[in-house]
Amino acid sequence: MAQCTAPSRGHRTASAAENCPACSSRGRYSYGGGYGSGYSSSSPSYGSGTGGGSRSTGGGSSGGSPKPRWSRAGSSVSYTPAQVQSLTPIRETVERRAAAQPELRDVFLCHAWGDRQGAAKELRDLLVVAGVKVWFSENDLPLGVPMMRAIDKGLAASRIGLVLVTPALLERLPTESVADKELSTLLAGNLLVPIIHNTTYEALRNVSPMLASRSGLSTAEDSMAVVATKIAELVQVLTAP
Repeated sequence: MAQCTAPSRGHRTASAAENCPACSSRGRYSYGGGYGSGYSSSSPSYGSGTGGGSRSTGGGSSGGSPKPRWSRAGSSVSYTPAQVQSLTPIRETVERRAAAQPELRDVFLCHAWGDRQGAAKELRDLLVVAGVKVWFSENDLPLGVPMMRAIDKGLAASRIGLVLVTPALLERLPTESVADKELSTLLAGNLLVPIIHNTTYEALRNVSPMLASRSGLSTAEDSMAVVATKIAELVQVLTAP
């Protein structure tokens, strides 16, 4: 029987193994100065324990949708990574303001006057059903009270603002109007969540680049009911009695 020429330390090169009378006839041989690293001429192995291309990285559909830390236990609502990223600073503002001023309402709803009986009312009603305390002009602007004074009071008494961006609001933004004052105040900090409805960010960018720079939610991605649920999760904070 042929004897290996390097029985204890193994062959250092493939050519040495080929010249060995015992190893040249084997389909598998080792080399590497005794480190025991296997080399197979027929079935090489790459990596160790990484899973190669079949490994799941947690992204895409295999990893599921990310859940923000404030999402309710057992919530079936899913968020995109962009939504979690854009809403996290808003949530931090909500938590700070809730701790300092627990009496504040949850949200101030800014909308075009033409939407007050349509999309704005729909969103407001869904938020109320979800337990959100909303400042809404149709309910909180008493007859005879100057509009600007009431809006100032509503902004000061709310944790954050929602801007319902619709075609009606886009028509109103370029003019001197109440919406300008509301938006300038809300844009001063992490107090604003745009909600795009029946329009696009591109259309908004053509009218108000500053407002369009703030990411928010869109009914092109979620139904109005899901948007309301996400806002409810975002703004509701348990406070000490």
